Amino acid sequence: MNPRRSEKNHIFYGLLSDPKRRMFAFRQLPVNEQGFVLLNLSRHTQKDIMNRLKIDEIVKLAEYLDPDKTTDILQSLKNAKRKKIIERLDKDIKGKVEFLLRFNPKTAAGLMNIDYIEIEKGSTFRDVSKIIKKHEKRTGKFPTILVINDGFLVGELPGYVLALYKDDEKVDGHVKHVPTIRYDKDQKDIVRTFKKHPHDKIIVLDDSGSILGVIYSDDVLRIIQKHPADNLYDFAGVSDEEDVFDPPLKKVKYRYKWLIINLATAFIAASVVSLFQDTISAFVLLAVYMPIVAGMGGNAGTQTLAVFVRGIALKEIELSKAREVIGKEMTAGAINGAINGTLVAIIATLWNKSPLLGLIIAIAMMTNLVIAGFFGALIPLIMKRLGKDPASSATIFITTATDVCGFFVFLGLATLLL
Repeated sequence: MNPRRSEKNHIFYGLLSDPKRRMFAFRQLPVNEQGFVLLNLSRHTQKDIMNRLKIDEIVKLAEYLDPDKTTDILQSLKNAKRKKIIERLDKDIKGKVEFLLRFNPKTAAGLMNIDYIEIEKGSTFRDVSKIIKKHEKRTGKFPTILVINDGFLVGELPGYVLALYKDDEKVDGHVKHVPTIRYDKDQKDIVRTFKKHPHDKIIVLDDSGSILGVIYSDDVLRIIQKHPADNLYDFAGVSDEEDVFDPPLKKVKYRYKWLIINLATAFIAASVVSLFQDTISAFVLLAVYMPIVAGMGGNAGTQTLAVFVRGIALKEIELSKAREVIGKEMTAGAINGAINGTLVAIIATLWNKSPLLGLIIAIAMMTNLVIAGFFGALIPLIMKRLGKDPASSATIFITTATDVCGFFVFLGLATLLL
């Protein structure tokens, strides 16, 4: 292995492991790499490092970052420390950072870059070259070239065309369409726009249609890569601010509310079981199969939930148009229930010598998977309508529904038939 690469891996591991070693590991990085490493760490780890760095250290690493990236890392600081750092930044960078900090970091404006130039429709390639040279002299970077007409966006002039045409030729015939988005749209809207228009950039506009900035594909990809991790936290009922190395009390703070709600719903399921104490006492074998019926229902409901949360995120489905898709989920649940119920029935018949028990289990499982399909589809849509996050809230209610209904059907049939 490359020694340099091995050393970097060791440093990176130090940043993610014991917080006591974190600052030592971070300061081992070259200052021109520190800012880029920060941007790739979790928000919790990034915030921890930024709060422990001295103002001089932050100002120095910010010299190697674009204004939008500098803004990203300053978002984690308290206002007092942030203002001191901004006052120490280069004048041109300072103005851009102050402008970007006005916007919510989770919106299109909070994600945008302001490294672009505007040229009027009808300009010649000579005009464009002069503007680009001024921009490069000031920033050291080649800008995105946006063509406007009376202050409104017409499209983008690709940089490569500057080498193909004569200086006195007008740019109008070479302008390309570029997707746009309002400054206040959230990250889901940004990803959706990028997927519909797989361009390398999205232009951010204000309320009046004027250009505010540019979102590049690498920024969108960072959002896309981040969402799967966020979804895992949401499904587990764990905050995305929690870090694996947090102390126990901090972990409790992030989790206890969801666990209390789960506890309450578990008592509801237990109360259903208590209604059939005599049946369970008479046929102790039922207790062996109860977790199977309930567990299969919960798993099936979670599968449906995952599909519907994705559909909601992409705005493919809403409550008012859900009847058909809910019906499809219930049908799929019935088929899956029949397949798995038959397998369990065969096992119960051979193992326990009780075909009637096998039949009861098969009917209960098929019924519970139909219920799982129904609630797994309906509950996230209702939560979304109520303004709640369906990924983090729906699982509790779906599991309760499948547990309660599964136990009731299974034990109710056993009471009637055994």
